[in-house]
Amino acid sequence: MRTPAFAVILVLAAFQSAASTAQPPAIESGAGSCLVGSYDMADGSTLDIGPGAGDAFRWRRPDGQTSALARQRDGSWRSTLGWTDRPDGHELSVENCESGAIRFDGVAGQRQPLVQVDTRFQGSGVMLRGRLTLPPGQARVPLVVLVHGAERSSALESYSLQRELASQGIGVFAYDKRGTGKSEGRYTQDYLTLATDAIHALHEARRLAGKRAGRIGYQGGSQGGWVAPLAARIEPVDFVIVSFGLAVSPIEEDREAIAFDISRAGFGPDVQRKARTVADASAAIISSNFTEGFDRLDALKQEHGQAPWFRFVRGNFTSYLLTTPEADARRDFPALLEGIPAHYDPMPVLANLDVPQLWILGGQDRDAPPFETLHRLQELQHAGRPVVTAVFPLADHGMYEFETRPDGERISTRQPQGYLEMMADFIKNGRIATRYGNATLSPGPR
Repeated sequence: MRTPAFAVILVLAAFQSAASTAQPPAIESGAGSCLVGSYDMADGSTLDIGPGAGDAFRWRRPDGQTSALARQRDGSWRSTLGWTDRPDGHELSVENCESGAIRFDGVAGQRQPLVQVDTRFQGSGVMLRGRLTLPPGQARVPLVVLVHGAERSSALESYSLQRELASQGIGVFAYDKRGTGKSEGRYTQDYLTLATDAIHALHEARRLAGKRAGRIGYQGGSQGGWVAPLAARIEPVDFVIVSFGLAVSPIEEDREAIAFDISRAGFGPDVQRKARTVADASAAIISSNFTEGFDRLDALKQEHGQAPWFRFVRGNFTSYLLTTPEADARRDFPALLEGIPAHYDPMPVLANLDVPQLWILGGQDRDAPPFETLHRLQELQHAGRPVVTAVFPLADHGMYEFETRPDGERISTRQPQGYLEMMADFIKNGRIATRYGNATLSPGPR
């Protein structure tokens, strides 16, 4: 599922698989199901199975392939490609769910004996719920703390990386951010508060891992790309990975998203300037906490609303202001956007951050376009900061490749080959190899 860095609080896209009309015998879904886990397959490959939408599950391969699994009347499970509803020919059968024996496309598999420890720990004034997942054995392993995006869902329920990275020999700590899942407190998007919670999570991960704890750092996706570097600046760690995050403010993110959509639609500089006035009007409304500026946006809608380019003005929050009545926006949006530092500038933190960083970006990211971020990261590289960037050219937000429907909408199909491998290498060694799928690397492996 794609998770926009900023607009997720306004809308969550739910990709639902087509459900069978027959009602097969039930297997419990969700993170507590005996089917959830990472599996060693008889052909030497690995397979992860996690909760999906509704009663479905989702399988993932380390190379980025993924599909939804729907239960059939005969008790088998058949999959549909990515988040489409198109069958892809893969089939799962459960030999013994409790003991972790399965067959996938006829190949036997056995659930890995990953070590999982659930915990409650003190965050910044609230109690948070977390889970440490370790590879089996007693060997010392690197640890990574997964830092949330803006989603309101439970990380303990939905984050497949806690198993996928553990199956690569890495300890993983996931936790429900405040106000989500089983964690206490009020949901917030205040980056300093969230960074402080992340530091507490890191302490708890290290405590639980004990003698097995090796190098330790953060992986932050989307909004986590603002939070994880801030946490690392407050208390240094061994590494930071930012996935589809930004080195610009949320307001600048909205402007760049609009510019990217206008450019992809084939319009030139004159239209770009006009679209920028719409983004600026939206920014003024946001900056006033939805108390003023609506008249300016209404005037621009009257002036340009029938122009062929206007329907491509989307952005991460501008489209909602364009389509929501003023009275509703004044009433509802302040609570929805509460805590977001819309003008937050991450560069002072990044310019003074000596922690090795890997930034992984999508070249087709409509929600968080990477272009100004890459420019700023390049400047940090030239200034001697330990920053490595990787761009997967065909990936949208969430690091998902996609198909484009006839109506122009995208539907996710898979993650890029090399994405998981790259993160695992950087967590283990602080270095990356020379090639990961079709990613462009800068300044390259170290």
